Amino acid sequence: MLYFAKWKIATILAICFLGIIYAAPNFFQGRSLEGLPTWLPVQKINLGLDLQGGSHLLLEVEADAVIRDRVQALEGVVRAALRPENIGYTNLGTRGRVVTFTLREPERADQVRQLIRTEDSTVDVTVGDNGLVTVGMREADEKQIRDSAIQQSIEIVRRRIDETGTREPTIQRQGENRIIVQLPGVDDPERVKSLLGETAKMDFHLADTTATAADARAGRLPAGSVLLPGTSSQGQETEYVVRRRPIVSGEHLVDAQPSFQDGQPVVRFRFDTQGARLFGRATQENVGKPLAIVLDNKVISAPVIREAILGGEGIISGSFTTQGAQDLSLLLRAGALPAPLKILEERTVGPGLGQDSIDAGKIASIVGMVLVVVFLVVAYGLFGLMADVALLFNMALIVASLSVLQATLTLPGIAGIVLTIGMAVDANVLIFERIREEVRLGRTPISAVDAGYKRALTTIVDANLTTLIAAVLLYIFGSGPVRGFAVTLAIGLVTSMFTAIWVTRLMVVLWLRRRRPQTLPI
Repeated sequence: MLYFAKWKIATILAICFLGIIYAAPNFFQGRSLEGLPTWLPVQKINLGLDLQGGSHLLLEVEADAVIRDRVQALEGVVRAALRPENIGYTNLGTRGRVVTFTLREPERADQVRQLIRTEDSTVDVTVGDNGLVTVGMREADEKQIRDSAIQQSIEIVRRRIDETGTREPTIQRQGENRIIVQLPGVDDPERVKSLLGETAKMDFHLADTTATAADARAGRLPAGSVLLPGTSSQGQETEYVVRRRPIVSGEHLVDAQPSFQDGQPVVRFRFDTQGARLFGRATQENVGKPLAIVLDNKVISAPVIREAILGGEGIISGSFTTQGAQDLSLLLRAGALPAPLKILEERTVGPGLGQDSIDAGKIASIVGMVLVVVFLVVAYGLFGLMADVALLFNMALIVASLSVLQATLTLPGIAGIVLTIGMAVDANVLIFERIREEVRLGRTPISAVDAGYKRALTTIVDANLTTLIAAVLLYIFGSGPVRGFAVTLAIGLVTSMFTAIWVTRLMVVLWLRRRRPQTLPI
């Protein structure tokens, strides 16, 4: 027991030293770290929304918009199924969540039902006695579409938030169609709100040069075209007549980056292989015609195609500011939302509340530490003092681990640290009580210490391992504050086992080697 390999001693000392070094930046102000060498650690613990303030948003996914788009798509499915068979119908249109039309030949109802189901096997087709046909989605399919839209919205919101550089945001689902977004330390919540409020569905349409916006407003809109609002190259509000069907959908975009052309902010974009092929063919066939770039049903640019663009890359120019080009690039990279988001609630948490929580947490930690330190010294004397030193290293290792992992410290996380202070001495108490029992049985000091560590080790590992399993499960199945508590608890368990089994033991061994006592002060 008295033998410690040199590599073990070096490892223990190195871990303790690194713990102090990596924990140290948390005790300095930000500006005081700027002059330090680059090889020194400067990372600090990330504070959560409840500690440093930030924005709290409650969003609602308008999944009904996805259902409406799906129902409108069913109208095209019906046309595609019936037109090749020359089946006559009237009054084709959408009513609520179904598509309805009336057959001119009701006796062909079975054929119609079969044709539509062949075109789309996921729909329900009902034919009335008077030839009225109703086509709609199954309830299970509609629920799946809604769930998919919400999950996809959460993922795209996460991408957009990550692109802004916000650290450790909390993004989770609440109820059937709501999303909670918590952004610690956000100093520009309006920009975040504008990014989340954009659907960012971008398509490329050919402009219809056969009619003007005035013709469209007068009711002379060509078939297959639509009138959309937009912005001219001079930044003025205007309107464009564009073909309803896009030549390339925005889903083929794989990258978008802000750039400059002739001193003006622009957005460079790149398509995937299929999108590059479609875009190249469309521009090759329409040289000299305007191309409307439509974002969320608004034309943001309508340049004239000067030549075929065959490389799958292009530039979106317009009256962009530098920030506007960056935001548009971010939205396009993150992808389009499947449904609009509505901000139901917005709360701004001031840093004053967080500072109060930090101060209260500091007081609780200091009081807990002092009481534990006093108890150990009173109960176990010199051995208790060694355990107190190990406890200080334990706290340094916890802070260092949170800094290196860039984990977010929340108010429940502080509670986890306070709990760890109390639990950190459990292992030492078990060992010291076992040593006392061995002394009462008449063992020598060295033999008693050796037996105490060996026999208490199994109990220590079992107790900490079961608690660690609970912490892992809390992290996996919990959310937000619960995860913060689980992280600090798990880290504290690992560091306390290290300091109790190795750091305290090393100090006891060095003391025994040097003093060779006849009795133990315990």
